[in-house]
Amino acid sequence: MNDDTEYSSAPFTLDATIRPRRVLAVDDSVDLLESLAMVLRLLGHEVETAPDGETALETIRAWRPDVALVDIGLPGLSGYDVARAVRATDSTAPDPLRPVLVAMTGWGRESDRSAAIEAGFDMHIVKPVGLARLQQLFRELPSRP
Repeated sequence: MNDDTEYSSAPFTLDATIRPRRVLAVDDSVDLLESLAMVLRLLGHEVETAPDGETALETIRAWRPDVALVDIGLPGLSGYDVARAVRATDSTAPDPLRPVLVAMTGWGRESDRSAAIEAGFDMHIVKPVGLARLQQLFRELPSRP
């Protein structure tokens, strides 16, 4: 068990101080993706989903989310590839993409965290992620220009 995992029978309360965001959820597990999208909507966020890296990049470019929660182990373009492609536009595009990129993955070793940050992710969290941890994540999001 890792410290990102939470198991509690305590009642859950929404944190009304967290402002709603445009969130892209990216995962190749359809069940996980649908569940995550549902939870994010319940937390007040506007949500789009993508099942792979190519779709994630298309959605980021077209929809311009504030935050992208991206699995690393995706078919085709990996989450690392997605982060690198998004960050490559930061300095070259007239209207750069600037979502906060969060690696949300089952890969939790320190080397995985380092690789995610090096690829361009702002944050790294380990699945499974509970409701309280999601709210904490949104409270801790770095601001982007």
